[in-house]
Amino acid sequence: MECNVGTWDKVVRVVLAIGVAYLGYVYTPWLYALSLVLLLTAAFGMCPIYKALGLNTCKK
Repeated sequence: MECNVGTWDKVVRVVLAIGVAYLGYVYTPWLYALSLVLLLTAAFGMCPIYKALGLNTCKK
């Protein structure tokens, strides 16, 4: 897999994942799934949506 998620993008995804997880706790549990997706894309550095759109924020 090729990296297409940069460092700042990963930081933003982790912060958003924490916020979305909190909203999932308060409102509806399905938001946990979105939080998990954000965390996984940050951890692996690969986003399928970025790949489909041809975007790349990862420095080589």
